[in-house]
Amino acid sequence: MREGASQEIITGAQYVQQMTALESDRRARMAFLDLALKVAPRGATLLDFGAGTGIDARFYAAHGCRVTAYDVDTKMCEFFAEHCRDLIDAGSVTLETGTYPDFLARHRTSASHSIDLVTANFAPLSLISNLNELFATFHALTRPDGKVLASVLNPYFVGDLRYGWWWRNAPRLWQSGHYSVPGAQAPIVRRRLADCAAQSAPYFTLERVFRGLPPNKRRRANGIEDCEGHRSTWTGMITCRFLFLLFQRCSP
Repeated sequence: MREGASQEIITGAQYVQQMTALESDRRARMAFLDLALKVAPRGATLLDFGAGTGIDARFYAAHGCRVTAYDVDTKMCEFFAEHCRDLIDAGSVTLETGTYPDFLARHRTSASHSIDLVTANFAPLSLISNLNELFATFHALTRPDGKVLASVLNPYFVGDLRYGWWWRNAPRLWQSGHYSVPGAQAPIVRRRLADCAAQSAPYFTLERVFRGLPPNKRRRANGIEDCEGHRSTWTGMITCRFLFLLFQRCSP
């Protein structure tokens, strides 16, 4: 995200083309999907939040999951409906549309408690300023042992150090725990892990943090815990554009 970059919204088929063009993005997506299957119980019911064009929903359904997907963008949903038409007709995938406030209101009052795992790939949570009300909604939707697996933009990513906006906002990151920069759809928020944990409480607990890329052959694992304050984890973490956060649902 360069200063002065275009504010055009990339959506639908254009989004698919862009998000599958780079090997790093393809690896990051597959790392997230593989992790989701390890976290979810067999035959799980998933909520794919910020589902985009349905790439992930197809993957989950192909591996035996029942998927409810939600996205706010009309063009994304139109592409999703065509891309997953067979799965929607078969009943293994359901697509929800509508505004984000409507999504919150609809599910905060329904309290279905039917979802095993909420997934949010490619950082849709980084477009939301108030995560606490979203986690409250996730709490209403998930089972007592439910989890949330979310990809978020890494505030420590070394690749962002080339941009002036990173340096201008670094003091805010350490003082306030987060900062935002303008984006095409909404302000793009980067948060410290402690802020992510605070935003999820009292509904969820931040349980684990993973690097946003699969390990190479020389690395033993891609899971890292308690990232902040431990120097041994920082080298691996700062090279990833995304972090994968696993939250555990708290008791009522």
